[in-house]
Amino acid sequence: MIVFDTSLVIDGVKVHGKKGETILEVARRYGINIPTLCYVENLSNYGACRLCVVEIRKGLRNPFLTASCTYEIQDNLVVNTKSERVVKARKMLAELLVASAPNVKIAQDIAARCGIKQVRFKMEDNRCILCGICVRMCHEQMGGKALGLVGRGIDRKIRMPFDKRPKECLLCRGCEFVCLGIEIPCQGIKIPGELCGRCLRMDEMPYCCPLGSFGCSCEHNPLASDSRLRNSRK
Repeated sequence: MIVFDTSLVIDGVKVHGKKGETILEVARRYGINIPTLCYVENLSNYGACRLCVVEIRKGLRNPFLTASCTYEIQDNLVVNTKSERVVKARKMLAELLVASAPNVKIAQDIAARCGIKQVRFKMEDNRCILCGICVRMCHEQMGGKALGLVGRGIDRKIRMPFDKRPKECLLCRGCEFVCLGIEIPCQGIKIPGELCGRCLRMDEMPYCCPLGSFGCSCEHNPLASDSRLRNSRK
């Protein structure tokens, strides 16, 4: 029998969870949408992309931002998943992501869902978004331990030891199966930095309106709550 012994508030709703659960896990169980990139169920929580950022108020402390996939729930936490501060941080992260990997489809999708139509930063051409999913899959599910993260900062990469396939590699191709950079990117971008916004992952867009409008950009949509988008709907 599962005992939900911890209570907290997410977006004004009182929710319950069990000790050891994260804010993201509890939010998903209650149907509260928090966008993610590096999170995969049944793999360890990594907290690399920070797109699941939320704002937390705890006791008398000033509200602070944190990744919901790594922050364990506590009694009397007050969590906001779509405050102005959260939306601003999430849009900045999405813009940096798509600037780093403009030809990775999921980067395009996330930026488009956040309402970004023009990228202000220099566009690079990385195919790897350093989500670490392949490394965790190799270590935790396949038991190969043939991949790892090396380097720091802008030099950080995913590599096999000495760039050679070790005997621990099982040739299972699990790393390719979970890789987010393999999916064919949208070909609709014509101007450097432009996002066409037509490659949304519709299966992840929330129903946010009483009329059942799918993935619209009204003020109730946690993925696109920018005031400019709201005004464009009027």
